[in-house]
Amino acid sequence: MALKFRGFDLVEFDTLLSEDEQLVRSTARQFVEDNLLPIIEICNREGRFPRELVAPLGELGFFGPTLEGYGCAGMSNVEYGLIMQELERGDSGLRSFCSVQSSLVMYPIYTFGSEEQKTRWLEPMARGTKLGCFGLTEPDAGSNPGAMRTRAASTADGYVLNGEKMWITSGSIADVAVVWAKSDEHGGKVRGFLVETDRPGFRAEDVHGKWSLRASVTSSLSLSDVKIPKENLLPRTEGLKSALMCLNQARYGIAWGVLGAAMACYDTALQYAQFRKQFRDQPIAGHQLVQEKLVWMASEISKAQLLALQVGRLKDQGKAQHFHISLAKRNNVWMALECARMARDILGANGIADEYPVFRHLANLESVKTYEGTHDIHTLILGAAITGIDAF
Repeated sequence: MALKFRGFDLVEFDTLLSEDEQLVRSTARQFVEDNLLPIIEICNREGRFPRELVAPLGELGFFGPTLEGYGCAGMSNVEYGLIMQELERGDSGLRSFCSVQSSLVMYPIYTFGSEEQKTRWLEPMARGTKLGCFGLTEPDAGSNPGAMRTRAASTADGYVLNGEKMWITSGSIADVAVVWAKSDEHGGKVRGFLVETDRPGFRAEDVHGKWSLRASVTSSLSLSDVKIPKENLLPRTEGLKSALMCLNQARYGIAWGVLGAAMACYDTALQYAQFRKQFRDQPIAGHQLVQEKLVWMASEISKAQLLALQVGRLKDQGKAQHFHISLAKRNNVWMALECARMARDILGANGIADEYPVFRHLANLESVKTYEGTHDIHTLILGAAITGIDAF
């Protein structure tokens, strides 16, 4: 049974958006309705990434949308957030793909790259004809990226990279990897490197057996004596903070994206409760315990919308701090996961069937809660901002 999304706006949120922002959202919403929702359950069952949607997303300007020039759309951060909301209302996997392409590959090339690197990569990536991945996380260095073991040894004409990366979105379909490694030429500091994935010694293998993000490509990367030229160093990267700047871009998008997943779960649960009858032939929407769940969901989504918008406005003004983004990512992902669980409760046994999107969102959000900084890590980031004392 397909339940068409009816929108969500309990506090007249739309009055806070400009006409351009509403147009961007409606464009993304229509794209999801027409192209993603008809195929996503099959993709999820089969563990298939819907690569056929890449080119249309590029045509809409949804890759690197906040960047200026190089074929990019030059949108605001709020407009970017609204795109992420709608894509994740469809599925976290597609939003993850767009987040990586935009925030973790195009952004570092734009921010830290040479003019030659920008010219070579950004325009084809904006069109979706070239894809990228972001190689930071390692098998033994997740929440503590400073413990990475990947090394870049300098040679007369470039670098030789050795190391392993894990849980890399789009790894096996990428044309280029932004790889973070400790460079002996720079005193062991972490630097970013562009590694074309067809170079000898580079290998990407997909992770199988996932119960989450099944419509997304997740890979391990292996670099065994991979040789790259000097010009593949991202010249303006300066230590681990450069990688964390990229993560902040992605975390911001997540804070918006999960709103879409939460809205999808809430609207599905509300519509289901309005036609599902139990006890005295009444819709379960008339039961007190069901109403309490729906009210909690609607209240938390409304608060999370306002938080995401405020952080987006701060970002567009150049005022957003890293802890603002941690606050939004931590709160909104937690909220969305709780909404998914409550929606699953309301749907009862139907909550586990992919006739409805709830359990798919629930499973996806379990990963979203972990990646780009776990819930607990963002708790510590906020704790340090509040108290002035690092608890790491």
